[in-house]
Amino acid sequence: MGTRPGGDAVDETVSTGPPITVRYWASARAAAGVESDALAVSGPLTLTDVVRRAAAMHPGTRLPGVLEACSVLVGDQPVKSREPDTVMVRPGQIVEFLPPFAGG
Repeated sequence: MGTRPGGDAVDETVSTGPPITVRYWASARAAAGVESDALAVSGPLTLTDVVRRAAAMHPGTRLPGVLEACSVLVGDQPVKSREPDTVMVRPGQIVEFLPPFAGG
């Protein structure tokens, strides 16, 4: 929390722009119990932070473990083997979690 001139408290986590949309597919959707979440942000987050915040929105579920096994798209770009701490997600972007699937 910060303060405004005059001493009023300000919640610095309040969004000042579009949210980051997190979409869940297949078993990730089943684990989350929802199709997507909107993360209110005031600036870019690392993918690590997006995963933490998404998991925190669904306590007591198996979502954290499922997200670890997922392939990830940020926008339309696959993250592949990049370190999540180095992948920046901007307000307004969509992050998609695609669990592995069997078949051809």
